[in-house]
Amino acid sequence: MTYQSVFKPGLFDNQVIIVTGGGSGIGRCTAHELAALGATVALVGRSADKLESVRQEIEEDGGRSAVYACDIRVEEQVISMVEGVLENHGRIDGLVNNAGGQYRQPLHEISSKGFESVVRLNLFGGFMVMREVYNRWMADNGGSIVNIIADIWNGWPNYAHSGASRGGMLTLTESAASEWAPSGVRANSVAVGGVASSGFDTYEPSAQKEILKFPKTIPMQRYGNVAEVSSAIVYLLSPGSAFITGSCIRVDGGAPNARLCWNPPTPHNNSPTFEGFHRDEPPRLLTEGVKKTGRREG
Repeated sequence: MTYQSVFKPGLFDNQVIIVTGGGSGIGRCTAHELAALGATVALVGRSADKLESVRQEIEEDGGRSAVYACDIRVEEQVISMVEGVLENHGRIDGLVNNAGGQYRQPLHEISSKGFESVVRLNLFGGFMVMREVYNRWMADNGGSIVNIIADIWNGWPNYAHSGASRGGMLTLTESAASEWAPSGVRANSVAVGGVASSGFDTYEPSAQKEILKFPKTIPMQRYGNVAEVSSAIVYLLSPGSAFITGSCIRVDGGAPNARLCWNPPTPHNNSPTFEGFHRDEPPRLLTEGVKKTGRREG
């Protein structure tokens, strides 16, 4: 089995694309699809072991990738990572700013440290990667940036710190699209809704219970999968999106369009899925139920 991409083989031949948060979930899937389409993928994340596991998968499937352990919250590490990619590969054609995380907590209970930590990861870290990639390569050579945000429309109760930082990333993307267009750089975002990935298993039980209720609240009545997100990312990196910048593609099953008081979602089983990622597995939460765990993502 190989990745079943809807895009043509060789689409990204001779290109180098950075994927942050490449060790799991959406980042892992996107790295696989890009590699299957010919790119050399620079896998970036905090856990070298997780990145190495993905690198080995990609190599087994005939693709090319390299590991760059980096905490994007630390400026010196970001600079070193970008310099390392350029030294080893000589170019950076694309950036998928995917690393991020959050935890469930009411706004009035969020500590200053907790708020700052989430914003530093989801917004400040993404900003630093964008800035360094632009200053060190794309300003003179062009490129495409895709920033991953979330279903933040109408606010995000119990995740206000993440909603604020993802909203900041949306407007940061729009600003970069305007400022960097003369350099041949496009900047877009992908807003991810209820997508089943390994991230589900990192939330505490109270959050997992809410996650399990999600499909019944949206028009498409199901979870998305990582391949459906990756398709949107790959499109925005591709030549087919050459006249698209400063835009956001929602991958959320129509969640913001549901109006419970006017037209609540109708139960149905008429929403086919795209199963492109041959190595994808459902999160344990969807196969085993809520775990007694106190772990948090981010």
